[in-house]
Amino acid sequence: MTENLGRGLISSRDRRRPAVRVVWTAIRVALGAALVVGGAGPLYWTLKGSLSDTNQLLRHPLALWPWPMRAGNLPDAWQALRIGHFLLNTVVLVAGSWFVQLFVAITAGYALSILRPRFSRVVHAGIMVTLFVPGSVSLVALYLTVLHLPLFGVSIANSPLAVWLPAGAHAFNILIVKQFFDGLPRELIEAARVDGAGPLAIAWRIVLPMSRPILAVVSLFAVMNEWKNFLWPMVAISDSDKQPLAVALPKIAGASDQALLIAGLLIASLPPVLLFLAFQRQITRGVRFTGLKG
Repeated sequence: MTENLGRGLISSRDRRRPAVRVVWTAIRVALGAALVVGGAGPLYWTLKGSLSDTNQLLRHPLALWPWPMRAGNLPDAWQALRIGHFLLNTVVLVAGSWFVQLFVAITAGYALSILRPRFSRVVHAGIMVTLFVPGSVSLVALYLTVLHLPLFGVSIANSPLAVWLPAGAHAFNILIVKQFFDGLPRELIEAARVDGAGPLAIAWRIVLPMSRPILAVVSLFAVMNEWKNFLWPMVAISDSDKQPLAVALPKIAGASDQALLIAGLLIASLPPVLLFLAFQRQITRGVRFTGLKG
């Protein structure tokens, strides 16, 4: 009877050896600990700093936990640094950008995967090409566009539209949605066409109900990218009262108490973390279905 050695760095026969098993377990524990420290370490340091006094941060920067704690830093940062105002600006910009990205990704992916017009391959190739163009290259052209919007001749600079509309031009979201739509059962779509369903009915009744995992992935990417987006909101929105947290916090960092600033950073970091924890199951399923693993 032949032994199934399996695939991997170490065969199943070597795994049975005590020395190999101990070394392999130690390596996995060390890598897991390094990942935990690298991922959760900055969040822990931010939490510690937000509950510390500025003098404690300067005198004992490597202390594991502040004593005494200053829980009042969070409400003080909320008021003194106007975190609530800038947080609302961020939510408005992120919500609009999320909607535009999701709408463009679904409609473009549906057209390229399900409708498949004659020029779909050309459009798909053009979208692929944009992935190799750095965003900084098109920054000036994009700014000139929002200053003088084509066809309308108006300026949308210094408004949420200047962030919402460019967010739709996200090639990666379109490609992963198209890839997901390519894997949907064609029998259901063809049966719906035979029954007389049009493109909108097929999209609404068949495609979208089966696309919840990929919609969760696109939503996560859209929210995370726009929440931490710094360069374009800083360029497109010059009014400081309309800027998001990612732009406002660096500006007020030099004139603010460091403990309050770290407390503001903690408040700015919590919403995307909580969003991921709430929808991690749908996100994991979507990443697996799109083939992004490995």
